[in-house]
This record gives sequence, structure tokens and C-alpha cells, in this order.
Amino acid sequence: MKIADYKDSPVHKFDNETVKGVTGRVVIGKEDCADNFCMRVFTLEPGGFTPRHSHDWEHEIFVHSGKGKVFQKGEWRDIQSGTVVFIPGGEEHQFMNGGGEDFVFVCLIPSGVDEI
Repeated sequence: MKIADYKDSPVHKFDNETVKGVTGRVVIGKEDCADNFCMRVFTLEPGGFTPRHSHDWEHEIFVHSGKGKVFQKGEWRDIQSGTVVFIPGGEEHQFMNGGGEDFVFVCLIPSGVDEI
């Protein structure tokens, strides 16, 4: 069993032309002997966004805090603290901070793919 503060997990910062102001942490993954899933926590600073992309696997999102937007089928949808998002495999998506404070979400992906 693992019990930890997510902020104690190693930080991976992303900031370039396709991704801006994003911090990612693998909070439960291979190193924890998690055989089926990987849990990550992403923080998007105000003005931050993830790359627009798709991949073969599904993933599940839980918005922890802040306000954001998710790109779905050609349009932006507002999301906020408490929102859940299911993204099927192959669906193009992107997240952006939609407010003036950090936008934090938990992202679950299957084991066997790149964790971060």
C-alpha cells in the first residue's frame, strides 16, 4: 500500500510550442508495482495548455481544482472542480486552463504506456 501527498512525487515540467505551463507527476505507477493503471496529476498554470493529441488507449480524468476547458469533437467544453471526463481511445483532445488560478486534474491511463 502507498499513502502519500501527491506533491511529494517527482515533478516533470513541460513548456514549449505545443504545451505551455504544465507540470505532471506520476503519483502511482510502475515503481509502486501498479499492474493495471497509472495515476498522474497535472497542474496547468493560468494560460497553460496540453498538446492536442490522440492515442490508442482510453483515459479517465477527475478535475481536482480550478476551471478549465477540454477540446472535444471540434469544440471547447468548460470543466471545473468535480467534473469527470472519459476520453475513449483514438479521440483527439486537449486541456487548457480556463481561469486565473491553477487548474489541477487527475489522469488515469493503462499500464504499459509511457507514464509521463
